[in-house]
Amino acid sequence: MRFLVLPLLFLLSACGLSPMYAGGGAGSVATGLAAVSVSAIPGQQGWLMRDALVQRLGDGSASARYRLDVRLDDQLDGLGLLGDDTIGRERRTLRARYRLVDLASGETVLDATAGSDAGIDVVSSEYATIAAEQTALENLTREVADMIITNVALKMRATGQTG
Repeated sequence: MRFLVLPLLFLLSACGLSPMYAGGGAGSVATGLAAVSVSAIPGQQGWLMRDALVQRLGDGSASARYRLDVRLDDQLDGLGLLGDDTIGRERRTLRARYRLVDLASGETVLDATAGSDAGIDVVSSEYATIAAEQTALENLTREVADMIITNVALKMRATGQTG
């Protein structure tokens, strides 16, 4: 059995995998992400999204080399009609169209979308339903922000762009 595992270990080390954040805070991806400023995004959803992005990126406005522009589409759809013609379930969908712009050239480095959705039970308490809708929005915002940061980091790593 050892004779089979040993060659596989050598193949694994030669597969070309390397850590995304090699070099820690001084690595190329980390410094590239620190050089991204996030534009204002209108609305409550926009405030939540911008806050989530700035928490992950830092406030790169002083040393910004890139600008991240985000447009959000937030939908709340009723599903599952009950016997008394009331809605029993809702689906909240948050989609983001984002562009990473190089400030020096004005060139769009990355133009992509990210999104997610969540199911919400509609209960007899209107307060509880509104609280669930708000919690879903907050969770979706963090999830979509993580997707955006991951895609920006992958783009920077693939093209060797740093801050």
